[in-house]
Amino acid sequence: MTAVEHDPVESARRLAGLDGLSALQAMVAGELPPPPFAVLLGFELVELEEGRVVFAVEPGPQHYNPIGSVHGGLAATLIDSATGCAVHSTLPAGVGYTTTDLQVRYVRGITRDTGRVVCEGTVVHRGRTLATAEARVTAGDRLLAHGTAGVLILPPAARTGSTAPPGSASA
Repeated sequence: MTAVEHDPVESARRLAGLDGLSALQAMVAGELPPPPFAVLLGFELVELEEGRVVFAVEPGPQHYNPIGSVHGGLAATLIDSATGCAVHSTLPAGVGYTTTDLQVRYVRGITRDTGRVVCEGTVVHRGRTLATAEARVTAGDRLLAHGTAGVLILPPAARTGSTAPPGSASA
């Protein structure tokens, strides 16, 4: 397991000062650290535009379950991450989000022989308080899983636990 070399709560505070697209771009550029769980699972954010993101991962032995295949949670987590970040890319600074529901359909198993797996997430609808997004997990031209998510859009005070602007003394 890789050690976390930054305070993820402090990183989240810094991230809250940027609009969603800029925050994700800063992570891709290495200006903000990736979330610790993405490092743990080996996720890489490889494409990004407003309302759309693409993650990639190379399945390895660390992703295996006891029955000899990659745990379905890897695909589910890719879908949750891609749908959430697709919505995040549309949000103004200080506004947060959280997944309200996630539906995953597994189409094919994943093994270490599957090779690089990518997950494209796109926003289907973005309202003031609720968004929906969908994602597809593929390897080459083969569909492995797909899913949808509901995403609750949170006001700034709910995101950081503080009504103070990001970067202020009380934040």
